[in-house]
Amino acid sequence: MTGMTYTAAFDVGTTQVKAVLVDDQGSARVCASSGFLPIDTGDGRIEQNPEDWLQAFIEVSRDLLSRAGRSIEHFKSDQVTGIIMSGQMQDLIALDVQGQPVGPAILYADGRAGEESAELTETYGAESFCAAVGNPCDGSLPVAKLMWMSRHQPDRYAQVRHVLIDAKDYLIWWLTGVYCGDMTACSTAGAMDLHSQKWRRDILEAVGVDAAIFPELYWPWESVGISTPGASAATGFAPGTTVYAGMGDAGASTLGGGVFHPGQFNINLGTSGWIATVTDRAVTDRPGMVNLAYVGTDSIINTVPFLNAGNVHAWATGVFAGGSPTEGDSDLYQRMGYLLESSPAGARGVICMPYLVGERFPMMNPSIRGAYVGISSETEACDLARAALEGVSYSIRQGLDLQGTPIERVTLIGGGTREPQWCQMLADILDAPVQVLDDAHLMPAVALAQLVSVGKQTGSTSQPDLQALEELMEANLVGRVYSPNDANRQVYDVGYNRFRRLYPALDSLR
Repeated sequence: MTGMTYTAAFDVGTTQVKAVLVDDQGSARVCASSGFLPIDTGDGRIEQNPEDWLQAFIEVSRDLLSRAGRSIEHFKSDQVTGIIMSGQMQDLIALDVQGQPVGPAILYADGRAGEESAELTETYGAESFCAAVGNPCDGSLPVAKLMWMSRHQPDRYAQVRHVLIDAKDYLIWWLTGVYCGDMTACSTAGAMDLHSQKWRRDILEAVGVDAAIFPELYWPWESVGISTPGASAATGFAPGTTVYAGMGDAGASTLGGGVFHPGQFNINLGTSGWIATVTDRAVTDRPGMVNLAYVGTDSIINTVPFLNAGNVHAWATGVFAGGSPTEGDSDLYQRMGYLLESSPAGARGVICMPYLVGERFPMMNPSIRGAYVGISSETEACDLARAALEGVSYSIRQGLDLQGTPIERVTLIGGGTREPQWCQMLADILDAPVQVLDDAHLMPAVALAQLVSVGKQTGSTSQPDLQALEELMEANLVGRVYSPNDANRQVYDVGYNRFRRLYPALDSLR
């Protein structure tokens, strides 16, 4: 093997698997993505088959290497010296003694284990649980889902010998034969001590499971094993390629958004959304906050998750721009852009509560639904369209207010960033510049590859040089900056104050 070496980085999402080949200077050279993954949402379930992730991963790996062979002169697969992934977290992936799934993975958004989480809270104590885990106990946590499985699917539960928390970890097991989990993803399991980064045996005893079925914990940059000959034959990677632990998707997105210090924020405008910043402590005294381990023992990601973000954009586009938007339907979204331009800031006094599918913030309320307030004979379709996105933007401002840290920088990622009117709206409502990152859909994977590159340069087997990583990330934060329009500040301050008063009134009408 001679010349340049590369890291293959993957993002294993709910909808598809994406990959990027990154060189040792931290530059993305080639990318590939899978088709859309099936998801089962029947009877209130939210499940996926781990074998679908695996088939998509194999397909994307081969496509990535094929593209590299066509576009990089003299490229050979053995120049890929590392594989690292991010993936959807907070899943219950239950495997048998052979490492085969005992059934579909129960995904993060599936909250079926509400009764079990309430029982665990009562047994262990709400304050004790939150102090140890850094987050409250609810029905979406994998440990609660494991309790649910033991009661409702006892035959399946009896086969369980291994539990994984992140979709990528199933692929890492297939590649290496190692059952592992990274600190960030395992923060969402409901059984990892956020401070010591170890599994809490007392919580697992309260749940009634053997700690031995939970994976070994790693930091993202740590090597967990090498690709086996069989896995290499299927993917095209050279046998013996180093496989790293990687990082849960929220952590990788935070890293890709250049968030290293308090006051730096990353906002994701995906179908759902979140705000992430980093401090030195878990924030457990404010409802709606989720805390995750990050890239150091003294750094915690503080996030505010939203159920409503890009889904509101898609809904409003379908209703007000005509038709039902589908992937790649640019004409509808173009018409939506014209509508947004046609309504002034503040949408002529119309306020939208954008709770299409319940909400997690500013309250955990699965049954709340949306509303418009302030409609008059002057109201037009363009005002209703604009108010919908202003409502999501007000929710995001509410989340930033909850975190209580002055804004130093905001980076934006997610499909919603393709609508420039919305990006400008956010800058105005937050009264802060916001930067839309170029190639934002690849940034989490690129950031992980850069983490590997920094580790190689320092030659360290322990924590890589985070200062060097930050400098590398800063150099890659490229994209359009939207600056706040001072003329809109007053109208949005008035709108925001109205918005904050509406939720309690709306909830009382149920």
